[in-house]
Amino acid sequence: MDYISIVVPFLNEESCILKFCDFINEFSINKPFSTEVIFVDDGSTDNTINIINDYEFANCQNVKLVKLSKNYGSHAAIRAGIFHSSGNYVTFVDADLQTPRDMVMIMYENIVGGGLDAVYIEKKSIKINKLRRVASLLYSSLMRRYAVKNYGSGGINNIMFNKKIRDYLNNNIESNSSLVLQIIDAGFNSTTIKMDYAERIAGASKWSFGAKIKLFIDSFVSFSFVPIRMVSVIGVMMFVAGSLLGLGVIINRIAYPDIPVGYATLAAILSMGFGITNISLGIIAEYLWRTLDAARKRPVFIVSEIKEIK
Repeated sequence: MDYISIVVPFLNEESCILKFCDFINEFSINKPFSTEVIFVDDGSTDNTINIINDYEFANCQNVKLVKLSKNYGSHAAIRAGIFHSSGNYVTFVDADLQTPRDMVMIMYENIVGGGLDAVYIEKKSIKINKLRRVASLLYSSLMRRYAVKNYGSGGINNIMFNKKIRDYLNNNIESNSSLVLQIIDAGFNSTTIKMDYAERIAGASKWSFGAKIKLFIDSFVSFSFVPIRMVSVIGVMMFVAGSLLGLGVIINRIAYPDIPVGYATLAAILSMGFGITNISLGIIAEYLWRTLDAARKRPVFIVSEIKEIK
């Protein structure tokens, strides 16, 4: 019988964790596989851990709690869960129950039936406000065009993969990166399924605006050369524009020596030039920072405690 590890990262989810525990316990009944549930605490300060510890997981074969030393972010938390998983298939789901109830079963049937390495779940629809959905679709579009070509147009949110990919991830734990893009970019034998996602049952999303911006920057810097190439293109364009403008100033000065120099125009041009220069330096600095971070080889996550609940 197959053994599936389900990684559940969480951060202050006491408002919905009990319902999730009910769901995962009921889900594990009469399945063609054994279920291992790995809860990963990403620095919670509420009562979520106590609720998990007190719950009776009667139908799950194995349940453990991996507690991180601080908040590292959801991708690092998922990596920690994957590192401590033991199933021959691994997936990850959120504790807010936005993921489809039958998603794990559908992924399992496809990965086993198709002899695949991975199954990706693309968002067909999701009940969130329009602005967030537009931002998500824009992110997906940019990733497909400039970074990972086979990234889902609706966004890939969940993946089930086999031991081959688990070993690949555990041997290549990347900091400041996207776990999903790392798997997709590796080019394993896979398929994509579109599914409808629900709205969060309780509480608020922990994906802050800052976290989303960081993921956006990490995704581009880690998987695309476009930002650094853009610096070169802008530099060439500014050089050509500056050369033409300088030539025009010289010609104008010779032809009309009595017309005063336009200081306002000069100030505007200098401001634009310095602005573009600073943006370019910022892009280069992002690459240099990640190079330094990788060279220092600091751990992406630190586990402070592992508890076997069942």
